[in-house]
Amino acid sequence: MEERFEVELTVNGTPRTASVPARRLLSDFLRHDLGLTGTHVGCEHGVCGCCTVLLDGDPVRSCLMFAVTAAGHEVTTVEGLAAPDGTPSPVQRAFRECHGLQCGFCTPGFLCTVTALLRDNPRPSRDQVLEGISGNLCRCTGYQNIVTSVHRAADLLSESAEPGE
Repeated sequence: MEERFEVELTVNGTPRTASVPARRLLSDFLRHDLGLTGTHVGCEHGVCGCCTVLLDGDPVRSCLMFAVTAAGHEVTTVEGLAAPDGTPSPVQRAFRECHGLQCGFCTPGFLCTVTALLRDNPRPSRDQVLEGISGNLCRCTGYQNIVTSVHRAADLLSESAEPGE
C-alpha cells in the first residue's frame, strides 16, 4: 500500500484537506480529490499553461507540482476568480466581451495568468502583454483577441478602482 499524506491548504478561500500519495500532482489533486475540474491538463510537461493556477497569488503550472508541496499555501483556481456571488471577475468579463476564447480549453490557464499579470502591472503595453502570456498556448484564437481581452480587463479593473464606485 502506498503511503499517503494529509495535505491541508486553502483553495479559493476555503480550507481543504485530503489524503494523497506523495507523487499526486497538484493538477490531479485539484481535479480528482477536490472536484475542481476547471483546471485543465494539457501537455503534462508544463509547456502549454492550461493547468496554470495561482499559488499564493503567483502563477504556477499545477502539472509540475506535487500536491504535498502546496500544503499550507493558498491556491486559486479558475473557479475562485469570480466574486463569491458568482459575478465574473473583470478578467473573465473581458475575455467574454472581447472573444478571448474559442474552444475554451486553454482559457482557465490564461485567466489565472492574466489575473496575476494585471495585479503586478495594471497597464501593460502590448509587448508586456505578449511577454506576460507567452507561457500559455492557444491553438484557436491567434492571440489577437486574447491581447485585446487583457487590455479590456485592465480598463475594467481601472474603472472599478476609481473613487466613488
